[in-house]
This record gives sequence, C-alpha cells and structure tokens, in this order.
Amino acid sequence: MIELNRQTSPNKQYTERIIQFGEGNFLRAFIDWIVWNMNDKTGFDSSVVVVQPIPNGMVETLNAQNGLYHLTLKGIDKGEQVYTTQLLDVITRGLNPYNQFDAYLKLAENPDMRFVISNTTEAGIAFDPENKFEDKPAGSYPGKLVQLLHHRYKTFNGAKDKGLIIFPCELIFENGRILKECINKYIKHWNLDKDFGKWVNEHCGIYSTLVDRIVPGYPRETADEIKAKTGFDDKLLVEGEIFHLWVIEAPETVAQEFPADKAGLNVLFVPSEKPYHERKVTLLNGPHTVLSPVGYLSGLNTVRECVEDKTIGAYVRKVMFDELLPTLNLPANELLRFANDVLDRFRNPFVKHQVTSIMLNSFPKYKTRDLPGLKTYLERKGSLPEGLVLGLAAIITYYKGGKRGIDEIVVQDDHKITDLLQQLWKTGSVEQIAKGVLAADFIWGENLNKIQGLTTKVISYLAEIQDKGMLKVVKNLLKNS
Repeated sequence: MIELNRQTSPNKQYTERIIQFGEGNFLRAFIDWIVWNMNDKTGFDSSVVVVQPIPNGMVETLNAQNGLYHLTLKGIDKGEQVYTTQLLDVITRGLNPYNQFDAYLKLAENPDMRFVISNTTEAGIAFDPENKFEDKPAGSYPGKLVQLLHHRYKTFNGAKDKGLIIFPCELIFENGRILKECINKYIKHWNLDKDFGKWVNEHCGIYSTLVDRIVPGYPRETADEIKAKTGFDDKLLVEGEIFHLWVIEAPETVAQEFPADKAGLNVLFVPSEKPYHERKVTLLNGPHTVLSPVGYLSGLNTVRECVEDKTIGAYVRKVMFDELLPTLNLPANELLRFANDVLDRFRNPFVKHQVTSIMLNSFPKYKTRDLPGLKTYLERKGSLPEGLVLGLAAIITYYKGGKRGIDEIVVQDDHKITDLLQQLWKTGSVEQIAKGVLAADFIWGENLNKIQGLTTKVISYLAEIQDKGMLKVVKNLLKNS
C-alpha cells in the first residue's frame, strides 16, 4: 500500500486564498469538496490553509499526507444510486497556532488571502474575557480571528481591499452576526485601535451561512476496500452523503467572488437564511441530537439503525412530527415533505453515521437545536414535549460515562461541562443532578429550572433510566403517548 502525499500522487497547485479554521470530517467533506468543484468547474484557483482551532487535532496527520485525502459520497440522486470516491487536493498545509503562532500570523501577510471559513462547533463562537491579545494564541476562535485580522490590518496599513470575506459554518442561527459581535467585543476588551475596528466593520464581510450534509466521518467498514481500490494508505478517508446545501446570506458581489453556485452545486446566495435555518436545524439536527443518546443507550450504533428500529424509530418520528414540526411556521405540506426527506437521508443504506460522532458537544447542540422547540411547544400546547425532555435526560445520562456493555463511553465536550457532570453524578442524587445541570447558566445562558415542569420531568426520567434502562423508558413513553 502506497503512502499518500504529493510525491506519490502529484496534483495541481492552487493559490492559497482560503484560511479554514477546523480540520474535521465535516469541513473536509463539505467545504473543501465545494472548493475542489469550484477549482475544477469555474477556474476559481484557490487552495486552503487549515488552522487547528484547539490544541489537540489532526494537523500532523494532514501534513503527513500534504493535505491530500479521499472523499467517498454515497446516496440517492435523482432516483439513481451514487457511490463515488474522489481524491481532493485543495488543502496545501495545516498549522497549529498553539506551537506555530508566528506562522499563523504570517497568513495575514499574504496579499492573496481573501476568505476565512470555520466550523468550530456550536461552542466555538464565543467571547471569553479571560483571553488576552498577547496570548499565543487566544483560546477562542473569535479571539484568534481578531489577532489575525489585526496583523493583516497593520501589515497593509488598513488598505480597504485587504479586508477578508468570512463564512462561519457553525450551526448557530445568524452565526455571522454572532461572530461579528464577538469580534467587536474583543476589539473593545483589548483596547485595540478604533480605526482597526472601523476597518473590520467596513471592509471585512462576515456573512451568516447554513450548511447541510450528513458526514459520518471515517468509513470504518469500507476503508480497506477504498484503500485497495485507490492503492493508497489514506489515513484521512472521509465519507458523506450525496445531498448537500449551503445557504449564504450575502449580496451578489460576494457570489461573484465565490462562484460556488456557478459550479453546479446546491449553494444559494439569499437575502435571509432564517427560513432555511429554522427548518434544517429543527427537523434534521434536532432529532439527530436526541436520537443519538437515546439510541446508543438502547444498544444501537448508527442513525440508520435508530430510524429502522421499531421502538427507537417510533421515538424519532414522535420527536420530528409530533413535537418539533408543530413549532415551525412554514406551510405544513412543505414541512412534512422536508421531514420525510430527512428520514430518507437518515435511512441512507450507504452511510453508517455513528451516533457517538453526533454526541460531541451535546449540551451546546441541545441548546441551539432542541431547546427552542421545547419552549415553543410548551407555549403553544401548554405541556412539555416528552420526547425532547427524555432526550435531554439521555444526554445527561450519557455524560455519566462508564460503559455500555463492553464499550467505553467517551464523553467529549467543554471541560467545564464534563467536570460539572462528573461532580453531579458523584452525588448519586438524580434530583441534584437534574437541578445542577438545568441551573448551569454557562451552558444555557439561563436557569432552565424556571421552565414550568421541566425539572420534575428530567428528575423522573433520570430515575427511570437508572432503574429500568433506556429502551424500556422509551417503550413506556410511546405507550403512554
């Protein structure tokens, strides 16, 4: 088996014009695939420099392969089965700013740099007052970005044409506005030059976006088959569904510079991403977030298994059609069609989406994807949505850690959250656990114990899960619905 790099697989060289915060599966299977298509079909001539947003990541592995990797896309397109494998060559290199800070700042000195794209999870776009401008680097993504922008501003003496176009891809509504607010907070907090703040706000475009593609990640079961087919020992193989959608809330001038919609791709430049965001986050990401812990603790491993299982599948449909769909304001026929399409995507026979991969940063995900629906449902129906509450209790239970059978439960989230859950579970009191989690303002931005009836129901579900096991709790829920 041949090692994969640019010596063993020479590829085209493009101009470094894109800085990408994040080296994970999603960005490589979505954004970098889009850039590859733009290069191939529109002469975009752009390559990507990846910046690792956290101390531990995959930049070393990425650099060992010179940014090359294979993407496998599987699914149904226009009634036809699609199964393709493509070598992507748009990433030139990766940087870890935690030990390559000077090289990171030097990216700002490149006059060709034009775009910044990120996906640092829902927890990534946040203002941390403990970050300092002198940090190498600042801990948060917005802090790192301000350091980069400031260096570019100084390098080019505030030249208007050296501003950057910034596309955040985190699944947060109005992610562009929120990122811009964080940037301005850092400028003020760090007492940076007012003219720099003016340059950022007038000559850097920060645009809200919505991304949609299910990316299961590394194709464990077919990796050997793909490697044999390609002939390369690719350690960065990634798998995604054929469906894709990128909605960008930006003017036509941005579309002209970033012609993704001209490459035959499902990329939309629109006046407002709000209706697309609400529909997608509520009916796709919302069910994903709760089916994962419920399914996993019921003994299932993939999204498809969950949807096709008699009990967990019924639970998923209850959450989607009975609890989340009624909280949206789009026409019912459109919502039903989209929800059924989502179920078909969940059932994609080619994609094995491990539910454990969805469990990363579950609490921030629940806050943005399910909590709004829970509140709206309560407001409209006068009662709590039982499936969504059970999903929250399942997340809390999953964060207890330990084992499921012989499998170790590996919890990945902000250390403040994992530390809190460990401390609460040590009490052995489901009442203290529920109240403590719901009161965590740093997670929710509020005290959820104030939501009528929520604390009591979470306590009840936690106790029932401990006593009977998840599957029996789900069966009881469905029986009593």
